[in-house]
Amino acid sequence: MSENKIGTTGDGIEPDRIDIASEDSVRAWAEKLDATEMQVRDAVEAAGDRATDVELYLKGSRSSTNTDRIEETDGKA
Repeated sequence: MSENKIGTTGDGIEPDRIDIASEDSVRAWAEKLDATEMQVRDAVEAAGDRATDVELYLKGSRSSTNTDRIEETDGKA
């Protein structure tokens, strides 16, 4: 009987980690995070492989400021 740490799957990989070496993992996380596979890979490179960190990174990269919104409307309020 193999020992299984709490919070890990049977293969020893923690469920909140994104394995960018696995196409299936990247594809699944991209769908979960509503991002492209490239965005997920870039976010993992920038923020690490923890899904929560990647999610926060992606949300930050997609957020807009009031200045951005004003520029989008050509300054018309």
